[in-house]
Parts: sequence; C-alpha cells; structure tokens
Amino acid sequence: MGSPLKTGVSSGGRRGGAAPRRPMSEINVTPFVDVVLVLLVIFIVAAPLLTVGVPIELPRTSATPLASESEEPLTLTVYADGRVAIQTTEVPLDELGSRLRSIMAERTTTRIYLRGDREAKYEFVMQVMGALNKDGFRDIGLVTDGGGPDLDSLAN
Repeated sequence: MGSPLKTGVSSGGRRGGAAPRRPMSEINVTPFVDVVLVLLVIFIVAAPLLTVGVPIELPRTSATPLASESEEPLTLTVYADGRVAIQTTEVPLDELGSRLRSIMAERTTTRIYLRGDREAKYEFVMQVMGALNKDGFRDIGLVTDGGGPDLDSLAN
C-alpha cells in the first residue's frame, strides 16, 4: 500500500514545524482579585471589633471631628452614676491621677479624650477635667456625637 501523505502540519497544529513559542502577554488578575476580596471580607468583619466598646450616651453638637493620631487615643469616660473609666477599665477616683501618669509615660502623645455621659452632672465632669489639669494633663479633648444643634438653631 502507499505511504501516508505529509501535509506540513505538525501534531501540535502549527504550520512549518517547530516554530518558537511567544511569551504570553496577558496578566492573570484572578488570584489578585481573590486575595483582595478575602482581605475586604476580613476587614469588614474585624472593623467593629476595633472600637472601644463602652456604652455611653454622648451629647450631640455641631463640632467637627479632630484630626486622627498615629496611636490609639486615650479615653477617659465619666458615667452618669459618677464612675470613671480609662479606656474600658473602671478606675477609683483616688487612683485616677497615678494610673494616668503611668500610662502617659509610655505614650508619645499627651492628649486625653474626655467622654462624659449626657446624663452625667456637668459639675462632676468639670471637676474631673480640673483634676486632670491639676495633675499636669493640659491636652484634653471633649468627645461628643456629631449632628447636634448649632448656635443658630439654639438661638431660636
């Protein structure tokens, strides 16, 4: 019988035999998108856990927020019933100054954020603020919730 005909097509489907392979010019972004979506889900789940969880009813004002800092802000909370807490740890009033001094010795900023419950007596909040000032803490920021009345609406 006869010999099979050669057509010039190699078994790889290319014409002309062993042509050089060109590098692939497309970037596969699928793994990158997968990693980004996983990180997004992780941050969405973890973000609520990063806030200080002290339940307090802050007064509402029209003040704008302060610029953010490089380290976690130190917050002092005054509750409506007269208790005081540093971050989330309740502290007796007679130990407040010494504990704050030991904490501030390890920090780069001297700012303290004072959070007073709206039901707390103004006099007590100011006494705590005065005690902080007397103990050498001069950089005190008062924390409020935004969206409250401004001066124009209070005048009416």
